Amino acid sequence: MTIRTFIPAAKTGEFYEGTIKSFQIAGHEILVAKIAGQFYAADNICPHTGQADLSLGTLSGTILTCPLHNSKFDLVDGRVIRWSDWTGIMAGNSRLFRSPQPLHVFRTKVENNEVMVEI
Repeated sequence: MTIRTFIPAAKTGEFYEGTIKSFQIAGHEILVAKIAGQFYAADNICPHTGQADLSLGTLSGTILTCPLHNSKFDLVDGRVIRWSDWTGIMAGNSRLFRSPQPLHVFRTKVENNEVMVEI
């Protein structure tokens, strides 16, 4: 049985609308984003190739786009919106090596002006 606990990640004042920041929390590289006044947290490394820093990506609402292969994930639940923007043979080959994987997301809450992430 895994025991999860909320760990402070950052002060709420460090974020403005649309901010994405990365943090090392309890041995995890995590991103935290502020969208429409809510905080979202997820793994910071893209599951598509395991190498892209998602905190350098872009947001459109809760949809996070990877800066490397334009993979898209919903920060609400981690679901894959688009695995990559590759087409044709490249798209087929990319699925042979790694099938679409959701982005691992973490619950968040705010306490005493701190963004807390459940690890």
